[in-house]
Amino acid sequence: MNKRTIIAGTILTLGFGLLSAHAALTIDKMFSDHMVLQREMPVPVWGTADAGEEVTVTFRKQSKSVKADDQGKWVIKLDALKVGEASELSAKGASNEIKLSDVLVGEVWIGSGQSNMAGGAGGYAKRDVPLAGYIANGPYPTLRLYNKGSWAAADGKTMPGFSAIHLSFGYALHKELNIPVGLMYGAVGGTPSGRWLSTEMALADKNLVAMFTKNNGYPPSEIADKQAAKLAEHKVLAEKLKAEGKKVPRLRMIKGFGDLYAGKIEYMVPYAIRGVLWDQGESKTQIPGVDQFTTMHALITGWRTVWGQGDFHFLHIQKPSGGSPAFDPENPIHAGAATFNATLPSNHASTSATLKYPLDHIRMRTINNAPLVTAVDLGVGIHPSCKSGYGARACRVALGAVYGKDVEYYGPIYKSHKVDGDTIRIEFDHVGKGLVVKHADTILGFEIAGADGKWAWADAVINGGAIIVSSKEAASPTMVRYAFSRKASYANLYNKDGLPAQMFTSEK
Repeated sequence: MNKRTIIAGTILTLGFGLLSAHAALTIDKMFSDHMVLQREMPVPVWGTADAGEEVTVTFRKQSKSVKADDQGKWVIKLDALKVGEASELSAKGASNEIKLSDVLVGEVWIGSGQSNMAGGAGGYAKRDVPLAGYIANGPYPTLRLYNKGSWAAADGKTMPGFSAIHLSFGYALHKELNIPVGLMYGAVGGTPSGRWLSTEMALADKNLVAMFTKNNGYPPSEIADKQAAKLAEHKVLAEKLKAEGKKVPRLRMIKGFGDLYAGKIEYMVPYAIRGVLWDQGESKTQIPGVDQFTTMHALITGWRTVWGQGDFHFLHIQKPSGGSPAFDPENPIHAGAATFNATLPSNHASTSATLKYPLDHIRMRTINNAPLVTAVDLGVGIHPSCKSGYGARACRVALGAVYGKDVEYYGPIYKSHKVDGDTIRIEFDHVGKGLVVKHADTILGFEIAGADGKWAWADAVINGGAIIVSSKEAASPTMVRYAFSRKASYANLYNKDGLPAQMFTSEK
């Protein structure tokens, strides 16, 4: 329960009840005892009061005042904060004062997406030994969880009902940084990315508007009108069926932009955060004619715009989950990962379009401050059981990409290639400590093709930080690709840091 100390002011008594001389000052439900405020950046605090009423917020040595606007809304920005002892935050108005205790400063992260983010830690802990250990070894006084309108320490009561993957991420981050960490999340199973951005965000993205219009023959602005009509139609039907004593069917909205941003995320804005951990993709976008990359670009840009704190980091977990073997199968992080299989498929994918889904997710890493959480070498399946492994990998990405730690967070990523007679030389980014082959004596998974577009499996050798490929079946190669399958259990190229090379194709 959200516990607040409220010191009341003058009260007038009337014959029919009690009425304050002033509307009571309130502070938004995002703020409660035990909360974590984001360090190293301005921190907004907001609530309501009488129009024009002066409100003063005090935290540590800071005290800032502002007058509520014509609608009675007020917001104050505290100057950048540093990690320190738990302190009290107060908000004082004309008629009352609100005091919040045990307030920490540290790192704040939001988790969002569909079922893999929504799944509870208590359920997954039955199959995830490290996660069960996190819960059993608590409480963690400086790891805080926001759930159901209040903040609380991570303990045996709060952890089981919290997101398994976000808890695993926050636990690992808390352990590595050794500072307070605050976690909050909004996620719903089976939901497409289109429901997690507003119509305004979609319409502000020129690429999304152009793609939608081209593929549907009308602009996306018409979706709102169609959804409104659908709602009105369902309302009439519901009233009719209720009058007849019949069951009202569930409303099935037309595909398009939806309600989940408004219901699950918007109330958090503009709470200061370090970033977002996103796990969604299996349900695609459900925006007709618009792919995941374009939708997520609009979503990420839209969230950043409304938050108003710049291009905060937006970590996103790779889809599909698993499919390639782990560098070290004995490491608990890889529990449930695919087993290496040296047998190469007898058929080759015809074009890059056949694997647009995983390629779109890899391509999302090109969005500014949107690093990919590599997952091809982690537990496989629609709902991988090893959420602790996924959380640990997300933490590794955060340490390297967000916090500037000296840790490699990607496996080899295609950079460029050059044709030299009957060979192709491929250069990579993120070679880390160097390229290495595992599980077999030779590198498996490279394909090359000539101008005729016929793909052949290629021989591959490491040459410094590059790979040189060739094949007797493609004497004049022009294109190259690697691990080009949803389940590339044969792919065995890594860097020595233990991370797998990513799928790629040079095909245009």
